[in-house]
Parts: sequence; C-alpha cells; structure tokens
Amino acid sequence: MRRPLIGISAYVEPAGWAVWRDVPATLVPQAYVRAVTAAGGRTVVLPPDDVDADVVGVLDGLLLAGGADVEPARYAQPRDPRTEARPDRDAGELTLLAAALAVDLPVLGVCRGMQLLAVAHGGALHQHLPDVVGHDGHRPAPGVYGAHPVRFAPGSRAGSVLAGIDRVNSYHHQAVADPGRLTVSGWADDGVVEAVEDPGRRFLLGVQWHPENDADPRPITALVRAAR
Repeated sequence: MRRPLIGISAYVEPAGWAVWRDVPATLVPQAYVRAVTAAGGRTVVLPPDDVDADVVGVLDGLLLAGGADVEPARYAQPRDPRTEARPDRDAGELTLLAAALAVDLPVLGVCRGMQLLAVAHGGALHQHLPDVVGHDGHRPAPGVYGAHPVRFAPGSRAGSVLAGIDRVNSYHHQAVADPGRLTVSGWADDGVVEAVEDPGRRFLLGVQWHPENDADPRPITALVRAAR
C-alpha cells in the first residue's frame, strides 16, 4: 500500500554545507520528515511558490511548518518592529492552503503554521507575546525551548488526538489573538491559545508547540492517519 504523501512547507534561508557558505537554500528541519516517516507517511518538501497550487492534487495531507512571523498586513495591522516576516512564505503557503481547503485535504499547522491558519480564517495575532502575558516563557532565549502546562477542550479533536498530554514545548514570540472562524480547543496555563481546529472538516488542526521536536509527536501522527 502506498504511503500517504505529506507536503511540508519549507523555508528559503542562507545555509552552508561542504565548501558552500551562505547559499540560499530550500530547507525544512529533518525532525518534521522523521516524524512523518515514523507515522507511516512520505514527505514532499514544498518551497515558497504562489504561481499555483497544482501540487495539492497529488498530496494526501499538508503540514504548514513553523518559522518566521506572518506579515501583519495579512490581518490588517501595522508591523511591530520586532516582527520578522517572510512575505514569500505567506504567499506560497496561503496559496497551498486555499487549494487544500477547497478539496478538504487534511491539514496540520505547527507554530507559525497554526498562526497562518488563524489568519487565513479571518483571525489576528499578538505580534509580541511578552507584551501580553508579561513573561518570556514561551521563548526563553534564542534557540532555547520553553515548556509549560496545556489543557484541551473536552470533546474537541485536539482533546481526542492529544488525550493525556498535559505539557508541551514552546518556542514562539507571537500567538493567536483572534482565531477567526476556527475554534480554539487548547490553552496554555497563562491563557495563550495552543490549539485551533475546524470541527466541520475532515482534519484541520493547528498546534502552537513543536511536536516534531517533542517526545510525543501525536499531531503529526494524526495528520498521517487522516491522510490515509
């Protein structure tokens, strides 16, 4: 039986390997690929491309990966100086997402990916979370993950998929302020939105943490299962 084909949105960033340094490269952390493979899926890396979304026709699922901030103009706000946007990713991923939603393709948004889901559904973001919650616990230092308690709404998809999970990792300085047409189904202990979903769809889930780097990657496993 063919493995489900999971498209993962990728970065374009300066990278180095062998004798090459600071070469623009399409990349995605191997942790995402490893988690998809472990769940029985096959990964296709999707660089930013807003020309069309034809690739959705061959995918069984879409994973919107973490990364830089969503451009605030996408949710009608001026840009905070601390916001680091990637307009190319926004354009490419929103093109993919619109096509995926049109055919009810299973979709998982991780960190930035969850925030993009909210924006695509008419929501908005907090551009710098410490201004809202009064601490840096969700991103303690550059390259350092935090951790915090989490709870999920009983009866929700998040509550079902993530039953028993009560603590997650954390690395973000923005968060969902308004989920738009999505339903909030998970919260951190300080009230920050940790999960959003659309109960009316086959599988549409966003999580604010990084399950690919967590000992319990169930959100990614659930995506692959929904894609079968």
